[in-house]
Amino acid sequence: MDALLNYKKYGEEGRVMVILHGLFGMLDNWNSFARHLASHCQVYIVDQRNHGRSFHSDEMSYSLMADDLKRFLLQNKLEEITLMGHSMGGKVAMYFALTYQEFIRQLIVVDIAPKSYQPKHHTIFSALRSIDLTANPTRTDIAHQLSQKIHSPAIIQFLMKNLRRNRQMQLAWKMNLKGIYEHYEEMNKWEIEGRVFEGEVLFIKGANSDYILDSDKEVIQKYFPHAEIITIEGAGHWVHAEKPKVLWDVILRFVC
Repeated sequence: MDALLNYKKYGEEGRVMVILHGLFGMLDNWNSFARHLASHCQVYIVDQRNHGRSFHSDEMSYSLMADDLKRFLLQNKLEEITLMGHSMGGKVAMYFALTYQEFIRQLIVVDIAPKSYQPKHHTIFSALRSIDLTANPTRTDIAHQLSQKIHSPAIIQFLMKNLRRNRQMQLAWKMNLKGIYEHYEEMNKWEIEGRVFEGEVLFIKGANSDYILDSDKEVIQKYFPHAEIITIEGAGHWVHAEKPKVLWDVILRFVC
């Protein structure tokens, strides 16, 4: 697969930062965040495979997504980067740092740990897969259908950002829902062993999230012995949406 990942760049000077979104996400989720950091860094926000406007593939794994990122960095002549990833993107970032550490100056992992997780998204998949886009529903119709299974307006709004108009002007998913669903079990796993990243690493946990537990400190330091772990009060899993100002300040202190 030679396709280049879709991306946007903000800022022309300073250190290079690359940001990876989470499951069902896209680079647009990080637009305002990247604009804010652009006065300090050159910020690249990236759509990962099967997400946003990047290519769709029947194959999906952390190894493949790390290879996608390596090609992206080589094609854009980027090195000595600060790599940041949230949730699934955090796992890609960790896998990349452990595999291609020569590209990495610093690593930032937002609310995810280097471990396997029990599936948490079956309700979301069920809701998304129940929608028949060939019936040409409106956005209002889709939001109503999602609300029958998903009771969080914020999550519904987040998922609705994945809608686009196709050439027939019908609503379609930007993401490859089928491909993501078929590899979801694999994306919950963490199967990399015997590698250590010795560079600077910052883990950021939302205080109201259970994705990083106190007991995960040992496994984090197994792979990232110099890792610092910071907790942001009042934030859940979507730290960048719930406490953006606090997250900006934490990241700028680490990077600068």
